Amino acid sequence: MAKHLTIRDISILVNQIDAWEGKLGWDALCDAAAPLIGGRPTRQTLSSHGQIKAAFGQKKQQLKTGFVSTKRPSSLNIAEQRIRRLESENERLKVENSNLLERFVKWQYNAYKHGVTKDKLDAELPKIDR
Repeated sequence: MAKHLTIRDISILVNQIDAWEGKLGWDALCDAAAPLIGGRPTRQTLSSHGQIKAAFGQKKQQLKTGFVSTKRPSSLNIAEQRIRRLESENERLKVENSNLLERFVKWQYNAYKHGVTKDKLDAELPKIDR
C-alpha cells in the first residue's frame, strides 16, 4: 500500500522542489523524495497534493525560462543556492496567495448571494470540550 504523506512530508517535498537544480521530472522527484520521507512515493501520490503539484508546475515554468549559474567561490555558491531557493519559494507563495484570494472572492460572492451576513461569517468558533 502506498505511503500517505503527512503535512511534514509535504513541506519537505515542497522545499526540495524549491531548491531543485537540473532537469525536473516526477520520477526524479520520487527518487529524491525516498530518503527524505522514508519511502519512495508514486507520481500519483505526489501529484494528488495541491501544494506539491503547484510547486512542481511553478518550478518547471521557472526552469523553462532558464537561469544560468556562474562559477563562483564556494561561499558565494551557497549564497546563490539559498537566494534561488528563496526566490522560488517566494514565487510559489505569491501564486498560492493569489489562488487563495480568488477563492475568498468566490466565497464572499456566494455568501452575499445566499444571504449570509457578515455577523454570521465573523461568528466565533464553538469551544471544544475535551
